[in-house]
Amino acid sequence: MGTIFRGVALALLAFAFCMGVAFAQSPRSGCALQPVGGTSRQLLRCQGGLTIVAESRARYTLVDRNRDGKADAARLQSKALLLDFSAGSSGAGFQVSTPQAIAAVRGTKWAVDVAAGKTSVFVVRGAVAVRRTTGSTGVVLNPGEGVDVEGGTGALTVKRWPRARVSALMARFGQ
Repeated sequence: MGTIFRGVALALLAFAFCMGVAFAQSPRSGCALQPVGGTSRQLLRCQGGLTIVAESRARYTLVDRNRDGKADAARLQSKALLLDFSAGSSGAGFQVSTPQAIAAVRGTKWAVDVAAGKTSVFVVRGAVAVRRTTGSTGVVLNPGEGVDVEGGTGALTVKRWPRARVSALMARFGQ
């Protein structure tokens, strides 16, 4: 009896995990999941020229806020996502929400990382607006700039990230 219960529990756990992956692949999100050979990262190719690389074990949900069949937001609970809009697509309106911040695209390639009560946002190319989830005042990041958002209400500080920090973050995406 204990063996059957454990088997059912494992099956339910596997089903729950796969449901998150299934949504990313479903026509409802407008994204298709592609394997990244030899890694545990996820690569999502979405309508509108968006590519999302999810770090191994990243916890996130794609959201179709306006119900047009295309993901236009992501809720990131842990780990990191790298988002890239192809040339010619603006990505206007796409945002990533985390427990500490909301990063809205005004450009084309950026990373959002959630860890230990902090959200870090870094821009590779383009521009991204970042604000606290509880405030309306924010900052705009340009290429090479990042911001760390922690709990509180203080002003956000934009910093040029050192090469070592950028390299460490991008390595998590195989870049």
